[in-house]
Amino acid sequence: MKMHTYLKLTISVLVLLATSMAFSQDEDTSEKDELKIAALEAMISAPPELALPRVRKILEGNNSDEVKESALFILSQIDLPEAQTLLVETAKQVSGVLQVEAIQTIGIGGDPAALSELKGIYDVGDVEVREAVLNALMIAHDVDAVMEIATAAKDDAEFEAAVEMLAVMDATEELRSLRNRPGMSEALIEAFAISGDAETLRELALDGSNKERQLEAIEALGIVDHEEIGPTLVSIYKGSDDKEIREAALEGMLIADYDDGVLELYRTSQDPREKTDLLGYLTMMDSDGIWEIIDAALEEDD
Repeated sequence: MKMHTYLKLTISVLVLLATSMAFSQDEDTSEKDELKIAALEAMISAPPELALPRVRKILEGNNSDEVKESALFILSQIDLPEAQTLLVETAKQVSGVLQVEAIQTIGIGGDPAALSELKGIYDVGDVEVREAVLNALMIAHDVDAVMEIATAAKDDAEFEAAVEMLAVMDATEELRSLRNRPGMSEALIEAFAISGDAETLRELALDGSNKERQLEAIEALGIVDHEEIGPTLVSIYKGSDDKEIREAALEGMLIADYDDGVLELYRTSQDPREKTDLLGYLTMMDSDGIWEIIDAALEEDD
């Protein structure tokens, strides 16, 4: 079983359990609604042709959002094209919490035809709806659809939200293709770090053509779990006389908890001020080697 298929099934079960618990604890849910919800949940294994018209009646009728949310979950379990059509129609026609729920349900179901309708909903939706669409596409692992949103983004906030989702989806190649986007944002640097793309971050960290971007990339290297990151940060520190570059490299080592590199820098340094700064970092990192350094510093002759 593919990982994202397992994820969707797990989410489906959790949604049903959470919904049932919430309804049982909600004092505002009427006894009539509770009975309708119980009746809907009883249809979880019913023949699709019997369940669908009943779910449609609930969704098109004058029922509470709580009842309709339960109906949406049952609808997502009905393996009929008509069920997916109804789900999409609901996502387009309702608003608020129910619309978000319908969008998320489409993501859990993972039907390609239904997923293809989410872009249109995204384009006309508010911030909450757009976030719901991105989450649904992430659940369905639809990298192409999220990439389409990222490339068509009209502002930084929209771009950053899509890039963040690509990072969660480990869409390394897609993220790399966005490197040449004008005004590449800090969010893209963070996305490389979240997706573990040490190679791209290293290239950016060594590229001095844009100092602000370079500084962000150097620090972000510390987030990536890769055996070459520590030595790379030490090399960047040693190879630069720029105070900001060196500070960024130290911050990266701090984030990566690479105290071996800071110890190396301390032991090879001949500059008392530099050694003082490095000692401060070793203190923050709670390095095992700090007591040897402290004893040696205290024994220094004036």
